[in-house]
Amino acid sequence: MPVDIEKFVKHLRNHALRDHHGRGKCGEYVRKALQAGGAHFNEFSPPRYGKLYGLTLERLGFHEISVDDPDTFSFIRGDVMVMEPHNGGVQAGHVAGYDGKDWISDFVQTDFWAGPAYRSQKPRPKYAVYRY
Repeated sequence: MPVDIEKFVKHLRNHALRDHHGRGKCGEYVRKALQAGGAHFNEFSPPRYGKLYGLTLERLGFHEISVDDPDTFSFIRGDVMVMEPHNGGVQAGHVAGYDGKDWISDFVQTDFWAGPAYRSQKPRPKYAVYRY
């Protein structure tokens, strides 16, 4: 089940909210973008929560890459990040795709971190990045 990365990132960009604030639907938006790129979830169900997307991405042909510092790393179009929740945050965590310019989930993020609470927490929440 190949994923067309161009269709995936185009769908993310075209359907994201533009106000830099999510609505708690990152998993749904990323799933729909993956489906727009050709992903099929016939043999398994996509996870409900963003933090659980790692195995799903691997089943779709993505592989985890090492990213020591996401603030300085050179991501490529189609990379997908999966993040644990920040302290005091919604326990769903987060998932977003990179379109070559921005990280996008249900909204266009200002950077890798999905918001000020993720950005300011020390230590920062655990994350993984997947590449197709």
